[in-house]
Amino acid sequence: MTTRPMPPRDADERATLAGWLDFYRATLAEKCAGLTEEQLRTASAPPSPLTLLGLVQHLTEVERTWFRRVLVGEDAPPVYGPATDPSGHDGGFAVSADVTFEAARSAWETEIARARANCADRDLARTSPFPGGAVTLRWIYTHMVAEYARHVGHADLIRERIDGATGV
Repeated sequence: MTTRPMPPRDADERATLAGWLDFYRATLAEKCAGLTEEQLRTASAPPSPLTLLGLVQHLTEVERTWFRRVLVGEDAPPVYGPATDPSGHDGGFAVSADVTFEAARSAWETEIARARANCADRDLARTSPFPGGAVTLRWIYTHMVAEYARHVGHADLIRERIDGATGV
């Protein structure tokens, strides 16, 4: 098991937002820890096809979309999404036989590192263009905390169905 960094209880806004995002990132990693490749590919709550591997892949795409495509305007093609949907927004959920969890985890960790680098010196109030109106880094952080929290809840249910593990 990994050790989750607890978000700071008395910090500035940036440290609080980044702390909660890192907390949920680490929680997802813990939900996947100790499982076999087969278990990570198991859709354990029928009729949903959602898997832990699919969640890691999806959050790789989400990190890439918000912290590379939107935040800094990078032309970063989807890792798992179809080439016809360059937004990658809904990409990643489908699991193919040729992607291992280790490869997916590595891609996810790479996107997290890029996200941290892209955010490091950026003011929370600075805007980035987005369809329908510009967004701030503050908005992106808040959105990402909500995105991860929702999917970590899914991961908790999937993990419990796989081997009974709860909590974390």
